[in-house]
Amino acid sequence: MPHPEETILRRNRMAVLARSSTARLRELWADLALAPGHRALRGPECGLITLRGRVGGSGEPFNFGEATVTRASVRLDDGSVGHAVALGRDMDKARIAVLVDAVCQTPETAALVDARMIAPLRQELDAADMEKREQTAATRVDFFTMVRGED
Repeated sequence: MPHPEETILRRNRMAVLARSSTARLRELWADLALAPGHRALRGPECGLITLRGRVGGSGEPFNFGEATVTRASVRLDDGSVGHAVALGRDMDKARIAVLVDAVCQTPETAALVDARMIAPLRQELDAADMEKREQTAATRVDFFTMVRGED
């Protein structure tokens, strides 16, 4: 059973991959020059998932809608298994993400991938989020109510 810290690192790594562009993933994956021998266990294949929501006051769950996802699973020649799910129909993104997940099962490779792929992607995503926040803040309107003394 994986250590809880490893699970959190894996979850965070996959979240960064999910939010990144396919072109950027291709570029950084190529720069790593990792070409692990692998066998596809599943996909990549497209399908639908049900999105669940919760009603305001009571918290009762309800089916909100559906979303298209692409999923994949691989087994490396060393026995490591990787899984990935990407929103949409982007099979290249799922292929890269599943390979990243699989190679990161060994601590040495995980450290290399985190330093040379995940950290730059996280910085780019954080910068884009900050820019969007600044653009949004520039258009913010503060409303206030003036109370008249007549009431």
